[in-house]
Formats: sequence, structure tokens, C-alpha cells
Amino acid sequence: MSAVEAVPTTRQRIVEAADTLFYQRGFEKTSFADIADAVGLSRGNFYYHFRTKDDILAAVIALRSDRTQSMLASWTQDAATPVDRLRCFAEMLVRNRHDIQRYGCPVGTLCAELAKLDHPAQGDAGMIFGQFRDWLRTQFKDLGLAQHADGLAMHLLARSQGIAALANAFHDEAFIQREVDLITVWLATLVPPAEPAKQPRRKTAS
Repeated sequence: MSAVEAVPTTRQRIVEAADTLFYQRGFEKTSFADIADAVGLSRGNFYYHFRTKDDILAAVIALRSDRTQSMLASWTQDAATPVDRLRCFAEMLVRNRHDIQRYGCPVGTLCAELAKLDHPAQGDAGMIFGQFRDWLRTQFKDLGLAQHADGLAMHLLARSQGIAALANAFHDEAFIQREVDLITVWLATLVPPAEPAKQPRRKTAS
């Protein structure tokens, strides 16, 4: 660890451990004791930072939202064109393929579980999908597809969720890559054709 790296606080360590456990085991199946054991805290020290599991859930959703926003900002900055940025979104499935095969999409699985529980935080968790939707819509608008931008954003978001769900069901890594390749081909069809360069007029002899 470099001298400039900040050491995570106990609260941050709790939230990060809970984030991992909620993803891998599910919110309902993760207990206070599980999180405390993962961080190496006594119950007394644990309750000093969080009184209820719902408090931890709110912190986990905020953490995921912040990470999502940072990721979207980096794609916007690093990718040169809207199609390049949309490819970054699709390729996220490939980058996270091992976790997706085992546990599914972290956003989708949490939203689905909280919906089944009719948990008050389900709307907050769903707002992370809203972050993706808004960002995708912006990319399609920048492609000159403003009229259909939201529909295309929802289509790509839904397609990514379907890929994650089936990859998790069948534990099929090759399926993820094939589907991402198909998305890449589809995105290429949305790029407007370049206008042919105008040829300079030839001067006619007087």
C-alpha cells in the first residue's frame, strides 16, 4: 500500500464485506454475525457502526451507486465515440463473467430479492439501473438517435440482464462472449454511414 492510499475505516470495511456477502449469499441469508466475522469485529463494535441490517443495506446500495457512477464517468472519458462507450457497457459482461456465472448480476439479483421481500429499499436498489439507463440513453442520443434513445437504452439493458441470467443458469462462459459479440455487431449497424468526401471541382479551360 502506497503512502497516499487511505486505509479503509471500520465502517467502510463493514460495507464492503456486506456488499460481497449480499451478492454471493443474498441479503436475507446474510446475518449480522456473517458480516462481523468477515470483518473480524465483535458484536459490540459492529453495533457501534450499524444498528440494523437495513442500515447496512442502505450503505451498500450507496456504495454500488457511487461505483457505478465512477465507472460510467471513466467510460465517458476514456472511450472516443458513443459506440465505443456502448461497447464498454457490453464488455462489462465479459470482464465480470466468472462472478456472473456463479452469482448473476449484482444489481439484478439484489433488485429481484428485494422485490420478493417487498423491501422498502427496492426502489433505491433499482435506481442503479436508472443510472445505466440514463447513461445509455445519452450515448444513443449522441449517435443521432434521440427519438429512439430511451427504447434502445432499455433494449440493451434488458439484453444484458438476460445474458447475465442465462449465463448464471447454465454456467456458460462461451455464451457470454457470443452474445457480447452479437451486441457489438448490432451496435455497428447503428453508426450512420460516413458521407463521401466531396471531390474538388475541376477548372474548365476558358
